[in-house]
Amino acid sequence: MVVRLYSGGVEGVDAYPVELEVDYVRQGLPGFTMVGLAEAAVREAKDRVFAALRACNFRLPPARITVNLAPAWRRKNGAGFDLPLAVGLLAAAGIIPVERLQGLYLTGELSLNGALRPVSGVLPLALLARERQAQGLVVPPGNGAEAVMARGLNVYAPENLASCAAFLAGATPLEPLAPLEVTTATAPADTVDFAEVKGQEAAKRALEVAAAGGHNVLLIGPPGSGKTMLARRLPTILPPLDFEEALEVTKIYSVAGKLPPEGRLVRVRPFRAPHHTISDVALVGGGSWPHPGEISFAHRGVLFLDELPEFRKTALEALRQPLEGGTAVIARASHSVTFPAACMLVAAMNPCPCGYYGDPTHQCTCKPEQRARYRARLSGPLLDRIDVHVEVPAVAYADFSAGSGGASSAVMRERVLAARAVQRHRFGPDGPHCNAELSGALLERHCALDTQGHALMETAVSRLSLSARACARVLRMARTIADMEEAPAIKPQHLAEAVALRVLDRGQV
Repeated sequence: MVVRLYSGGVEGVDAYPVELEVDYVRQGLPGFTMVGLAEAAVREAKDRVFAALRACNFRLPPARITVNLAPAWRRKNGAGFDLPLAVGLLAAAGIIPVERLQGLYLTGELSLNGALRPVSGVLPLALLARERQAQGLVVPPGNGAEAVMARGLNVYAPENLASCAAFLAGATPLEPLAPLEVTTATAPADTVDFAEVKGQEAAKRALEVAAAGGHNVLLIGPPGSGKTMLARRLPTILPPLDFEEALEVTKIYSVAGKLPPEGRLVRVRPFRAPHHTISDVALVGGGSWPHPGEISFAHRGVLFLDELPEFRKTALEALRQPLEGGTAVIARASHSVTFPAACMLVAAMNPCPCGYYGDPTHQCTCKPEQRARYRARLSGPLLDRIDVHVEVPAVAYADFSAGSGGASSAVMRERVLAARAVQRHRFGPDGPHCNAELSGALLERHCALDTQGHALMETAVSRLSLSARACARVLRMARTIADMEEAPAIKPQHLAEAVALRVLDRGQV
């Protein structure tokens, strides 16, 4: 007898259907064979499953068992096939009616006593099951809150194999989990505030423009000038995640097994700040079985790289393609995997190795060749992908001792939200999320310049030797500045401010 039932595997952040075929023959010598390009964790399921069956008092007659995981050409990994394999064996032995499995997807790891343990990647599988109009999805209790994020799908979460078998056999009813209640997202309670930053009004203005358009930022200044303090307050002025963005982020954390124990939807924009000793694979993603890196964990949020020139050059160069395309493509000989990586890059660096080049109160001890080598750690193509280069000078005592730090995060966030609302209205639900994602025909349409603007841009290109990519980023920033002033068209003053926000192009630092 051959029993067919469905589960799923994960590639990148998306699930694909896996059909389990269990051939149960009570003739010949007993044995167990699994085919279908199963990795070690899947092949080991046999021992876990049979121990769990014994613990739950299921006695299967001796048989020659063959299990096929289709499609056979795709690698299967993880412990999520334990539960469907156990259920398939029970159905093949006649303990569970086969017709009760129609339209159901199952996933979950089995402990040796039959308890169901949570697995990673359940949210992509739930979205796949909903897309294929499945009758329901059976998951471990620890994955229930994650699975119900796929609204419109019946999710069942039995405690163990025995209760799952009783439910599928029709002996014990099991109610589907309550659907996820989606409420309007609000800004998280902020523990830090831009009002705490004394002085640095130019840097705060640059960060506000960057937040309004989703632009990448490089902060340059001496030690103690407040670069890290500014960067860590950027999330307090970003708009909250909408439901679709939250699903995108949650899928990444689900696949990586990094969701909190309660498995709830990620509602706060990620802020990732890896140390400069991070490896290329940990930053961008990879491995023998490709997994997401820090740039993907920062999707729809902020990736903060402090002491940027101290990172490995190969790691920084690996960022170039994800920063340009918004995805990290991990290629292997047999296949390639794509992870989302649409984040804001915020980086900080000193102007030289000692940190005091150009500081009027400290003498720089670096030789010219040392400064040149330090700057050479950042390639031109990488800097081209950073929209805003802003100087963060040392704070004067008069500013430091002042009672107020200027505008609060709440005030700045309102201005950012107003600019983002203009962009959402312009692009619609199927367009770019923000101005930083403009390209091609949309860039030409929405960033058109008048005669004065073309003349100013021509002057900037000739004097600053801007590349075509840098020109496009200046135009996107100018569009954002115009949106913050609710101007329908880019004016020369918007373009001038956008050019002024790239101090490295002007050679001022």
